[in-house]
Amino acid sequence: MSAAVPLHLAVALDGAGWHPAAWRAPHARPAELFRPGYWVDLVREAERGLLDLVTIEDSLGPQSSRRDGHDDRTDQVRGRLDAVLVAARVAPLTRHIGLVPTATVTHTEPFHISKAIATLDYVSNGRAGWRAQVSGRPDEAAHFGRRTIPPFRIDDLDTPEVQDLLGELFDEAADHIEVVRRLWDSWEDDAEIRDAATGRFIDRDKLHYIDFKGPKFSVKGPSITPRPPQGQPPVSALAHGGIAYRLGARGADIVYVTPSDAAHGAEIVREIRAEQAVAGRAGETVHVFADLVVFLGDTPAAARDRKARLDDLAGAAFASDATVFTGTPQGLADLLVEWRGAGLTGFRLRPGTLPDDLEAITRALVPELQERGAFRRGYEATTLRGLLGLPRPANRYATGSDDEQAP
Repeated sequence: MSAAVPLHLAVALDGAGWHPAAWRAPHARPAELFRPGYWVDLVREAERGLLDLVTIEDSLGPQSSRRDGHDDRTDQVRGRLDAVLVAARVAPLTRHIGLVPTATVTHTEPFHISKAIATLDYVSNGRAGWRAQVSGRPDEAAHFGRRTIPPFRIDDLDTPEVQDLLGELFDEAADHIEVVRRLWDSWEDDAEIRDAATGRFIDRDKLHYIDFKGPKFSVKGPSITPRPPQGQPPVSALAHGGIAYRLGARGADIVYVTPSDAAHGAEIVREIRAEQAVAGRAGETVHVFADLVVFLGDTPAAARDRKARLDDLAGAAFASDATVFTGTPQGLADLLVEWRGAGLTGFRLRPGTLPDDLEAITRALVPELQERGAFRRGYEATTLRGLLGLPRPANRYATGSDDEQAP
């Protein structure tokens, strides 16, 4: 991929940072994690760095060092604010950056997510997105009592029983995303008339039933929220393997992946593109962003020392589902440019600590990429779809609707 084609950059925000001891770092603000000003400051910093979007982590259970959620540790951050509400609070105080909260599909009604993200799109003037997340945690299922998810270990992932469970969860997620997208289209763009003279606020013929029926839920529609400004806010999902790649290829606009190196990244991209073709989406843009956890310093040694101090505080070396980069912003720029050649269209960086690693991204990595012609020097679109180069889609229910519109 030519360096003349700028890459896309996102950051994933979670608490005090992705390292479990990040809240004990010198510049951390642990007393403010549940205050809106903290999140406003982080997103404004990301916007100063001209980043495409921020994702905001969330779940239906407390963070845990164990997959079953039963964790007695008291030396790590526990608890989160609702990601959609955080994004809604931040939206009026930012102007350009995309806001992509996480919302779990497994135990949440698609009707509720559709109107929440549509509302966020209105509040942000077209900068909303959604990270759809599947939950396989037994403790989260127990909150609702509608189903039982058996506990399993990472070592069990390849067993037939766990593969069947994951297949069911991800098929349900695909239906969930499809319902949300249909609900966004259930109002045509000009359904609101607002004609005081005739007393007609809406054109009832331009509201549509979606009449979806699936194994886990049925939804009649229409939505109670008009079609979002973007038409379809971008949907994204984190994927670690074949079943999840298929979900991303079928229903997402961005798939976050976790390659170990450039060759692995190229292999993942090929698999997702093949799944796209099977889903009939070969002609559509589906971005593939590589996730990286980053610990940055002025020198490689300084970055290693900082991470080592955090590891000592946590009592164990930090490990992640994503590749962990420890080094300088210049070294990270080298890696991003190299990996982009694998067909990756962007990167989602997970700051090891906040605000330090976020500021290293915006104030050192971004200028380095700009000097190489690999990143934008200004925002060139007013919506998140526009930043991602995605056209505004036609409404599937409108008769004689126009072709896709430019972002």
